[in-house]
Amino acid sequence: MIVKKMPILQGFPNFETVKFFTEKFFQKYNFSPVFYDIETTGLSRKSTFLYLIGAVGIEDETWYFHQWMAESDKEEETILRIFSQFLQQCDLLISYNGERFDQPYLEARYEKYGLPSPFEHKMSLDLYLTLKPLKTLLKLPALKQPCLEEFLGIKDRIYNNGKECIQLYKDFLKKRDAIMAEEILGHNLEDVLGLGRIFEMLSYLCIYDSEYEVTYAELDDENLILELTLPYKLPQKFSNGNEQFYLTGEKETIKFIIKTTDGKLKQYYANPKDYYYLPEEDTVIPKALGSGIDKKHRKAATKDTCYTWFTCSHIFLSDPLKQKQYLEHALPYLLNTLK
Repeated sequence: MIVKKMPILQGFPNFETVKFFTEKFFQKYNFSPVFYDIETTGLSRKSTFLYLIGAVGIEDETWYFHQWMAESDKEEETILRIFSQFLQQCDLLISYNGERFDQPYLEARYEKYGLPSPFEHKMSLDLYLTLKPLKTLLKLPALKQPCLEEFLGIKDRIYNNGKECIQLYKDFLKKRDAIMAEEILGHNLEDVLGLGRIFEMLSYLCIYDSEYEVTYAELDDENLILELTLPYKLPQKFSNGNEQFYLTGEKETIKFIIKTTDGKLKQYYANPKDYYYLPEEDTVIPKALGSGIDKKHRKAATKDTCYTWFTCSHIFLSDPLKQKQYLEHALPYLLNTLK
């Protein structure tokens, strides 16, 4: 078995950054996270086997990178036992597509050897699932991890992809070539370090979660302009929009521009099933108040028609609280209209 361990001195988020973002998802835990990625000889949990695990854990507020690579299929059980012991220190596992592949694969292999699952009572943060809403917002061509890294301007990958590594590993088993082993380990290293690099993309989710403060408001002709301040710096600037609105983000600032209609805006609501839409008035009314309206004059509201109108008045423009209340419902709806 090939075993490696080394400190990570740069290119990985600091301890407080990881803690800041994970606390958004998990309120009560001791905070001992592990980033991990596995390499297998195929997708099937029954007919293939695990040959490499790479993981990053924290020791004395320093990140350490670990790797365990099997030099034959007979060492799979040993790697599983070592990884299980390694995970005893952690309560949160951070992965990319780990909930759909890595963890179920490992659990099946633990079961094969009659070993208990090390994932019981541990929390999971799957960056693939969590960052999925950003595909449209950031105009990502795909959600593969290298695509996210490329968006961040990271283009220093030099090793084979996971599929090519399978054949490389099979060749390694025959030839025992040290250079082949380093290439396989190098690919896994890039994947695990990449987890740390894309981790800070969680900051974009603050836009969806209304985690910002409105710090500027202006009505410019028929456009409402709002500036939002985020609690954390965005790792890369972005812009996106359509005929209704335009959004740009850089560092801790989001600039939001939306067209008004005669100085009026639509206030969207989150639960269309609770409203009737009145086409003649172009507005909604709560079902509790609209039950007496003739059915000819009302329709079930949809996410696209669940709104009322309000005037973008001086009172609104001078009140950040009202502006944020508007954005909390309007911005999620508008973001979902992006293509």
